Amino acid sequence: MSKREDKRIADLARKNAARIKPPKDEQSAQFDPTLRQRPAEESAETRRLFKEMKRREF
Repeated sequence: MSKREDKRIADLARKNAARIKPPKDEQSAQFDPTLRQRPAEESAETRRLFKEMKRREF
């Protein structure tokens, strides 16, 4: 790639990184405390581990 394309890609990456917003908290719990509370989001490594464990037979 040329330097111009590299700079363009870097600029786009910087622009997209600035757009990322943190996830919103569960708003339904604010209005109805009887609703089931969702656990905090799991990491990608945790999801991969549990997915692999589900495939295995014990």
